[in-house]
Amino acid sequence: MDFTEKITQFSKRVENIKNTLTTEEATKTSLVLPFFHLLGYDVFNPLEFVPEYTADTGTKKGEKVDYAIMRNNEPIIIIEVKPANIELNTKHLNQLFRYFTVTKARFGILTNGIIYRFFSDLEENNKMDLMPFLEINLLNLKSHSIVELAKFKKESFNMKGILNSASELKYTSLLKNAIAEQFNEPSEQFVRALIKNIYTGVKTQTVIDRFKELTRVAIDDYISDLLNDKIKTIISSDTSLETAKNQKTLEREYSFLPEETEILEFVKNMLNISDVSYKKTSRYAYMHISDSQYKWICRISIRQEDRLFTLHKFNNSNYETEYLFDDVEQLEQIKDLITDTYQKCKNM
Repeated sequence: MDFTEKITQFSKRVENIKNTLTTEEATKTSLVLPFFHLLGYDVFNPLEFVPEYTADTGTKKGEKVDYAIMRNNEPIIIIEVKPANIELNTKHLNQLFRYFTVTKARFGILTNGIIYRFFSDLEENNKMDLMPFLEINLLNLKSHSIVELAKFKKESFNMKGILNSASELKYTSLLKNAIAEQFNEPSEQFVRALIKNIYTGVKTQTVIDRFKELTRVAIDDYISDLLNDKIKTIISSDTSLETAKNQKTLEREYSFLPEETEILEFVKNMLNISDVSYKKTSRYAYMHISDSQYKWICRISIRQEDRLFTLHKFNNSNYETEYLFDDVEQLEQIKDLITDTYQKCKNM
């Protein structure tokens, strides 16, 4: 069994027992020690894997970090553990930060047994960065993360090699987060950069706000097209039954939910209109004037706890307004607002 299979199997074990672990000690015994054993460390050898490693900080004596992995009698990795049932936060990070500063370790790991955040001193020597260069979530394993985690196996551990790639990993991760933020909620600066050579008119605030929505739609369309192209490539290279099933699964992700169609039809019939169409994205379904998908009237988001109805709001800021509802008939209470939005969209 290779490392990927082992860590995937361990992930399933974590899923099964995580809700039974309510203390730090239980987390250490059931999750953390097995995790580092999986990486090849002898967790019962105090010369290699030291529990309660002394990390006195300034005037505070007797400070101890939960574990230290040793090489040549010096710590190379220190590990701070928190219970599996709590989220890691800034307070926990500050603890690890203090311990890191007073040891010779080049890597610090903050974990609750499920999420493992890897830190180093990439920006300033002997001062731990506040952003991890690698995060492993055992309940949401990524193939590229498993590759990076494998570098920390005892048999293949190469400090210089890891440090050389850590900076790239850190900033790649930050860039991915920044891209995701822009995809979900494009900033004014991002929109201005995109339309710099697209829109030649005066870029007023109203224009920018309008292009924010167009940018959201364009991103959703691009991702949808990209997925469809990948599906076609897969189908053309492998016509097996399993591949066909995968294609149908991906296609369903962008198919209308029955409830979405029901709500959109209700709105259409309530307004007694016919010149509208529907479109489905990865995050919501929406109604728009038939001659332009950018003239959207309302959006429907089906969530586990409630239903979100977003109405295009025409005012100085051009922002939308959100309404939560449980029953579709509750939308009759804002019929006049929906009608007004429809008329303004039609006249855009």
